[in-house]
Amino acid sequence: MTGPAAPRLDVRVRRSIHDIDAADWDACAGADNPFARHAFLAALEDSGSATDETGWAAQHLAVEDPAGDVLAVAPLYLKSHSYGEYVFDHGWADAFERAGGRYYPKLQCAVPFTPVTGPRLMPRRDLAPEARARAQDALVAAMIEVCRRAAASSVHVTFPGEDEWRRLGAAGFLPRTGCQFHWTNPGYRDFDNFLAALSARKRKAVRRERRAVAEAGIVIETLTGDAIKSTHWDAFFACYIATSEGKWGIPYLTRAFFERLGETLAENVVLVLAARDGRVIAGALNLRGGSTLYGRNWGALEFHRFLHFELCYYRAIDFAIAEGLARVEAGAQGAHKIARGYLPERTYSAHWIAHEGLREAVARFLEQERAAVDEDIAFLGTVAPFRKGGGSEPG
Repeated sequence: MTGPAAPRLDVRVRRSIHDIDAADWDACAGADNPFARHAFLAALEDSGSATDETGWAAQHLAVEDPAGDVLAVAPLYLKSHSYGEYVFDHGWADAFERAGGRYYPKLQCAVPFTPVTGPRLMPRRDLAPEARARAQDALVAAMIEVCRRAAASSVHVTFPGEDEWRRLGAAGFLPRTGCQFHWTNPGYRDFDNFLAALSARKRKAVRRERRAVAEAGIVIETLTGDAIKSTHWDAFFACYIATSEGKWGIPYLTRAFFERLGETLAENVVLVLAARDGRVIAGALNLRGGSTLYGRNWGALEFHRFLHFELCYYRAIDFAIAEGLARVEAGAQGAHKIARGYLPERTYSAHWIAHEGLREAVARFLEQERAAVDEDIAFLGTVAPFRKGGGSEPG
């Protein structure tokens, strides 16, 4: 005998994050990763940062049972460019279009402007394992169907967890890997205890860098929650704009985004500001998750040697130790982080490409790239700054 048939699942495409109830979305996303939460995606949309006009047209997916209850969700966007993703496919787009193809629009399952690993295929946390898997499979199938209906070239799921990455690979998505640098906390008592785990040369270098910032007459404060006022966001945004315009030309995030972030996710925000002669000259924005501090945005009005390291890396470590957090993820790229105790970690993405020729070419490229990433991570692991035989254990 066979058991009762599983209930039919319907997948709805929602053109705004507000078309999915916040409680329903967060019942799927959970609270550990702040970027997956409804409030963060709403802040991006409502502030004008991620909208149709900026090339991020919402196509969010919601899996529903026959009663209309939401069982799973996925953040999905129809995109007219490849900016703000941090998993680069510009070369694929150029090659395809030179060959007469049309790469845009494409679909992106991601959190805009956020190179942070987190859930992408998000079933309700209270579902049984079999039901969770079925809902995730429904999301994957729906992405491919939306891609076909929109006449898009491809679907890209960026920065998923490893389990999701493997599920996507089993569904025919091409697997890709990358590398970031994360700091882990085995239980340090304080920053000096962390320094004691480093080799003598690296320990001296870190102390010299921190001392140089202090001797420059720079005063640094770390603000959280309700302590962050609108004037602090004004100061930080001025720094963010100055650096973003210099680096990329067009800042991704609006002033309204940061204000909204402070209003709706205040308990997750950790803002580090540096002032000289009473004027804020630099800032670093972090978001706190369940066990991880995520470094996100940085900006400065003045250049001071080592100030970036102090605000983005050392103050993040200070905060994580004080709060008992297990990790600091300091953002994309940057092998220079290794000398500051941040070690290489693999990241993931998965790609479904409609055109057979482009798919075959990308598959060959990714096979070679994965091998190169593995080699890089293995090598970088040999130049860790910790004392030989001591690892990163607290002293």
